[in-house]
Amino acid sequence: MAYPLHIAFIWHQHQPLYKSCRTGQYLLPWVRLHGTKDYLDLILILAKYPRLKQTVNLVPSLLLQIQDYVNGTALDPYLTATLTPVEQLTDQQRWFIIEHFFDAHHRTMIDPHPRYRELYEQRQTRGKTWCWQNWQPQDYGDLLAWHNLAWIDPLYWEEPEIAQWFSQGRDFSLSDRQRIIAKQREILGQIIPQHRALQQRGQIEVTTTPYTHPILPLLVDTDAAKVAVPNIALPQQRFQYPEDVPRHLRRARVLYEQFFGRSPRGLWPSEQSVSPAILEPIVEQGFEWICSDEAILGWTTGTYFHRNEAGVVQQADVLYQPYRLTTAKGDLNIVFRDHRLSDLIGFTYSAMAPEAAAADLLKQLEGIRQQLIAYENSGQTSLQQPWLVTIALDGENCWEYYPRDGLPFLERLYQGLSESEHFACVSVAEYLQHYPPRAVISGATLHSGSWIDGNFCTWIGDPVKNKAWEYLGAARQTLERHPEATETNNPAAWQALLAAEGSDWFWWFGEGHSSNHDAMFDQLFREHLMALYTALGEPIPEVLKEPLEVHEAKDTYPPQGFIHPEIDGGGDEQDWNFAGRIQIGGSRGTMHRQTLINRLWYGVDHLNIYLRLDAPTQKQPFGHEISAIHFCWYYPNRVTYNSPLSDLRDYPDEAPLNYLYHHQLVIDFENQQMTFKEAIANYQWQERPTHARYALGICLEVAIPWADLHLHPDCGLHLLIVLAQDGYYLDHLPPEQLLFLTTP
Repeated sequence: MAYPLHIAFIWHQHQPLYKSCRTGQYLLPWVRLHGTKDYLDLILILAKYPRLKQTVNLVPSLLLQIQDYVNGTALDPYLTATLTPVEQLTDQQRWFIIEHFFDAHHRTMIDPHPRYRELYEQRQTRGKTWCWQNWQPQDYGDLLAWHNLAWIDPLYWEEPEIAQWFSQGRDFSLSDRQRIIAKQREILGQIIPQHRALQQRGQIEVTTTPYTHPILPLLVDTDAAKVAVPNIALPQQRFQYPEDVPRHLRRARVLYEQFFGRSPRGLWPSEQSVSPAILEPIVEQGFEWICSDEAILGWTTGTYFHRNEAGVVQQADVLYQPYRLTTAKGDLNIVFRDHRLSDLIGFTYSAMAPEAAAADLLKQLEGIRQQLIAYENSGQTSLQQPWLVTIALDGENCWEYYPRDGLPFLERLYQGLSESEHFACVSVAEYLQHYPPRAVISGATLHSGSWIDGNFCTWIGDPVKNKAWEYLGAARQTLERHPEATETNNPAAWQALLAAEGSDWFWWFGEGHSSNHDAMFDQLFREHLMALYTALGEPIPEVLKEPLEVHEAKDTYPPQGFIHPEIDGGGDEQDWNFAGRIQIGGSRGTMHRQTLINRLWYGVDHLNIYLRLDAPTQKQPFGHEISAIHFCWYYPNRVTYNSPLSDLRDYPDEAPLNYLYHHQLVIDFENQQMTFKEAIANYQWQERPTHARYALGICLEVAIPWADLHLHPDCGLHLLIVLAQDGYYLDHLPPEQLLFLTTP
C-alpha cells in the first residue's frame, strides 16, 4: 500500500506569568500584544485549507492571562500609558514611552508605517534625550497609537475600522486609542473559542503543558542535569520535589477541561524536557502522547543524526516515526521533532522571500520522502510505510521577522501542501490513532534533557541560575514546614510556588540569554517567592529584596540566537541584536597605538555566516588605514588540505597567524573586489567562485554563504580575521583566540 509522507506541525504558544503578586498588575504586555498578532491568525489561516490538520499547544499560564485581558482585569504599564491623556503623562511615563514603545522588529513592524518610522528615526538618529526635550503631546499620542496598531495582525488590516486608522496615519486622539484597545480585546476574546471550534471540527488538536511551564525533570531532582553533563556545577542544596510534578500536570488538565470541554490527549513538556522520572506521573494524569527533540532520541538510542549537504537526515528511519515508551504505570507515546526543519521556520525562512522559503521547505520534505523510499528499498516510487515528520516550534515569536507577519509564507506553504498528493498534514493524536508506534523504548532508558543540546544547562549550572534554585529550594522547604498550608486552605502559597517554579525566570538568569527586560524577570521571580513567604506568615528573607544579579549591558558575549541582518553597512541594532560580540581594546605591537577596530559582531543562520566590524570613531578605516581584510578559517574535525596565509607580508610567526587554513575570503577595498580561495595540495591556494557579500557604511558587514563551503550540518570551523595595508600585516581579530562557529 502506498502512503503519503505524514507531517505533524505543532505550534507552541507560551507566555510566563507576568502578573505581579505585589500589585496585581501585569508588568509586561506580551500576552496582550502577541494575542493580538499571533495566536488567532495562525489557526484562521489554517482554516482556509481544510485538508490540512495541525496541533496547537496552549500553555495554561497563557490561557489564564488571555482570560484576564478579555475580562478586563489585566492592566500593564503599556496599556496604562496608552489610555492616559497625553497631557497627563508623567515624566516617568514619557521616558518609559520613549524607551519601550518601539519594542518591535522595525523592518517589518515599524518601517512599513510612515508616522511610526518617522518617530523611530528621530529616536535613533537624534537620541532619546532629544525626543524628551522636543516631542510634543501629539508625538506621544501617535507613538502610543502606532505601537498598538503595529501589533495587530495584517490578517485584520482590511477591516473597515482598522483600515481607517492605517489611512489616518497620525493625529490620534485618546478616543482613537481607546477604540484600538477595544479592538485588541475583541481579537483576544476570539482566541479560545476559535481554537475550541476548530478542534471540534477536527482540523486542529489542542494540547497543553505543565501548569506554569516548569522543567519537570529538575523539579523531580536537580541531579538530572548530570545525565548529559556529569561535571555540571549544581546548587549547593539539591532540589528534590517529585510531588510537585503531578500538581503541575493535574492543574493543566483541569484548566484545559474548563476551557475546551474535553480532556487533553497530548502534552508538550516544557522546553521539550524529559526524563524517566516524569513519565509515570504523565501516564497517571491520562495523557496519551508527548513530544521532544531529535537530540533526546539520539542520546537515547545512541544515534548521531548525520545530514547530507542538503540537510536531509541520513537515519530517516530512526527519526521519522513515533515511539512507545513503556513504564510500570502504562505506556506513553512520544514523537521527536526534526530540529533543523523547525529551526528553518523559526529562525531562517523569515530572511528569504516567502515563495522561496515555502518552496525550500517543500523541497526539504520531498528530500526526506526520497530518503525514506530509498531506505524501504521496495523498488516503488512511493512510501510503503506511514512515516511521520514532526515539525514543532514556538508559534509566536518568529512571525514578527517575516513580511506581513508570515501570512505570505504560510499561504504559499499551505497551498503547496494542500495540492501535493505526496504529503498529508495530520494532528499527532489523529496519526497515532491510525498508526500506533511500531518501535518501543523502555521508559527507564529515556535520556534526561531538553531541546537545547539535549541537556538542562539553559536553566541550571550557571552561578546566577544556581542561586535562583537555592532561593526556590529555601522557599519550598519553608512551605514543607507548614503541613497545614494545603492547596485548598492556602491556595496563595501554592500558586506563588508553582509560579516561581516556571522555567522562564531561569532562562534569563546569568549567561546564555539576555533581553532589555532581564531586570523585570528577576523582579517577578523574587515577587513570587516573597508572596509565598507572605502567604505563610513568614518573614521575607533579605536576599529576596535585592536582584539576583547586576543587570547591565556587557561588552563581550556569545551569540544569543540566529541572526539574519540586511547587509547594507548600516549596523542596524535590531539586525545584530542576537549576535555575539567581542569588544576590542588596548594596543598591541608597534604598528599602531590603538586598535583600528573596536568591536566585532558575529553570528549565523542556516544561510550564511555574518560578520560585522565597527571602527572606534566616525572615521572609516576601510580603504584608508586598512586596504584589505582577510577572513581565514579551517575545519578542526575534517581532513582537508590547509595552507599558510597568502598575500600577506611581515606577519608574526606566532599563533594563530602561523596556523594553516583551508578557506580564505579577501576583501580588497581599493579595487572593490572579493577573492575566495581554497587550499589545495602542496600548501597552495586556488580561487573558487563565491556568493559572499559585503557592504561598507558606518561599519563593515559581511555575509559568507554556507553553500560556498559545501559543508554538512554540525561542522565546526575556526575563523581568523586579518587586517592588512598594501599587502602588509596590520593586526588580527579576535586578539586572544579564534572564533568558533558551527554549521546549523
